[in-house]
Amino acid sequence: MINVDFHIHSMYSGGTSNNMEIPVIAEQSKFKGLNTIGSGDCLNKNWLNHFVSSVTKIDDGTFEHKSGMRFILTTEVEDQRRVHHVILFPSLSSVEEFRNIIKDKSPNIDTDGRCNINLGGDQLLDIVNKIDGLIGPSHAFTPWTSIYKEYDSLEECYKTKNIPFLELGLSADAQMADCISELKDVTFMTNSDAHSPWPHRIGREFNRLKVKDNNYDEIIKAIKRRGGNEFVLNVGIDPDLGKYHMTACTRCYKKYTIENAIEIKNRCSCGGLIKKGVADRIKELHDQEVTHPEHRPKYIKTIPLAEILVQTLGLASVNSKKVQDLWKILVQSFKNEINVLIVTPREEIEKVAGEKVAQAIVDFREGNIYIEPGGGGMYGKVHLNKKKNNQSSLDGFL
Repeated sequence: MINVDFHIHSMYSGGTSNNMEIPVIAEQSKFKGLNTIGSGDCLNKNWLNHFVSSVTKIDDGTFEHKSGMRFILTTEVEDQRRVHHVILFPSLSSVEEFRNIIKDKSPNIDTDGRCNINLGGDQLLDIVNKIDGLIGPSHAFTPWTSIYKEYDSLEECYKTKNIPFLELGLSADAQMADCISELKDVTFMTNSDAHSPWPHRIGREFNRLKVKDNNYDEIIKAIKRRGGNEFVLNVGIDPDLGKYHMTACTRCYKKYTIENAIEIKNRCSCGGLIKKGVADRIKELHDQEVTHPEHRPKYIKTIPLAEILVQTLGLASVNSKKVQDLWKILVQSFKNEINVLIVTPREEIEKVAGEKVAQAIVDFREGNIYIEPGGGGMYGKVHLNKKKNNQSSLDGFL
């Protein structure tokens, strides 16, 4: 069993931390309980050079940092319709081949980690197939740069329904997406899309895979559900925490029903643009009762430990020194964040962090929390001991 986050960004992508470097990413990923992580941004020459100089090659598609963290080659690209896609590459030579094919179609391939490519989704799919890689939609339902913002089906974008995976994004989960019949054969990914290596970002969503070995080929078999390899768990933040979950104003973040938003022509009383939320977009797309196919793994909704600590300590930010110091003490005491959130007995947490923190983690486990939903670009907010939310059971996590 390996825990994998396929989608992150480097320091060369817009809006990312300068700390998004391989040594820091590797260290923080281990704290989160990950075994493997996507390289992110591997089409960018500067990032690729840094990546290659920081890791040891295990085989054509698998690399390892000295910390023991495994990496595979991945990137996110934006197509000519502003749809974002995640691409997995089988080797460094395939990255170079892809670069040579699309270099005249990308104005920023070496100036932005997530490059723009002036091709359609179907054309990208043809190139990815040629290099023996895999492609699928990023954050598939978000209202700005996603497949279901621009299209009503996979086939409209890729000219085929046979897409191996789809990334749900932070504002959706399997329960929501499995009311769309065309997704029944698609493997769902839960990835962080991290722009920062810190604990509330990297690994905030990840996938647990059953594989025969922790390498690229075995991971691809798990995505395709071949040879007994498979995804056995999706772990994602509660969709209510996603910053595009509800329909809301992008300026003042006031929330609207979709009917009210349409009635006022998607303009808020403050003058801001109202963006359709993921929940409302999925309601438009649904064409069946929620039906989980046999291959669909359990989905566990979680909350970053740092967010729980912020609420417990009564502080304003996850970046405060007190939160970061306590987070580090907990993960070092119990090996990683997953263990702290889900596995470690209450009494052990209490010995390290005190009764208040231990009770807050138990409240999370039991669903005794309230999440004020996000929307319009603002993340949702966690409120402890306020109201019971519907929370996925944690039974059988290990």
